[in-house]
Amino acid sequence: MSQNGGSPLTYAQAGVDIDAGNALVKRISPLVKATRRPGADSDIGGFGGLFDLKGAGFKDPVLVAANDGVGTKLKIAIDTDTHDTVGIDLVAMCVNDLIVQGAEPLFFLDYFACGSLDVDRATDVVAGIAEGCKQAGCALIGGETAEMPGMYAKDDYDLAGFAVGAAERGTLLPRADLAEGDVVLGLASNGVHSNGYSLVRKIVERSGLEWTDAAPFDAETTLGRALMAPTRIYVKPLLEAIRTTNGVKALAHITGGGLPENLPRVLPDTLSARIDLTAIKAPSVFKWLAETGQIEEAELLRTFNCGVGMVVVVSADEADAVSTCLTQAGERVFRLGEMVKRGAYAVEFTGTLGL
Repeated sequence: MSQNGGSPLTYAQAGVDIDAGNALVKRISPLVKATRRPGADSDIGGFGGLFDLKGAGFKDPVLVAANDGVGTKLKIAIDTDTHDTVGIDLVAMCVNDLIVQGAEPLFFLDYFACGSLDVDRATDVVAGIAEGCKQAGCALIGGETAEMPGMYAKDDYDLAGFAVGAAERGTLLPRADLAEGDVVLGLASNGVHSNGYSLVRKIVERSGLEWTDAAPFDAETTLGRALMAPTRIYVKPLLEAIRTTNGVKALAHITGGGLPENLPRVLPDTLSARIDLTAIKAPSVFKWLAETGQIEEAELLRTFNCGVGMVVVVSADEADAVSTCLTQAGERVFRLGEMVKRGAYAVEFTGTLGL
């Protein structure tokens, strides 16, 4: 009996279940092992994850790191009880940022915070993370699960991801030889990816539709499942193009801020990207979002990827070779425009989106 007359308390009574955490580690161990690659072959459970750069084949590497989350797309995952794809989103948002700098993703770590640990749900999330790692060719070498009652509501959870990649010294992107006349290619997105979901949720609320209703833009699935389509991972096709052609000069991952905010991040002050919007074949979800939310084109372009998940700037004489390489690797490639002398804006648009 305690001094205040109450019965002894346990951690479980405070809302934290250590046994559930141990059960989760046991459940996800095979998923983690499935992501092993040269340089990473240790089991999870230690205080830190190990990676052998020499074992991965690097001679004089420069490390590149990135971290990100999934944003309010998680609210749709929770509301629809759909947890098997957000892990792919988490990996994609990090590794697509690594490849933009010419780095090969090597390993990944995740942080999963929740109000109450549901082992089945957490396993689904980690299964998605492992799938994303396999798509990117990187190893899941560790992570952290935090059960925080009082900080999160019982069914809420949040995710953060951390990825590290490497490139041989002198091969990082963007290259210094970007020039007028270089060709701007676009790689098609899977849809909304993982940005703009606060606006997406407002539009769904305005529409009066339920997550379980048929998607107005895809009769084959529900609205919730359609909007949970995971972010496309472009790593392996882009690594192939970088290594087998000499044409890739710069890459831009089109996330929050869209083309107007992300493309300038890899351009010198002397150049602008002139983009022909009519070249973009936007997925039908963007037409539905624009019409239902009465969103003007400029707002659409700076909130969503609008069908372009990645931009590739290539030398004009290598444009066909790069495009062919990416197409053979499974990407849908289209010519967006070209680099011109810097004008009033870093990104100049012509035409209108074909919604």
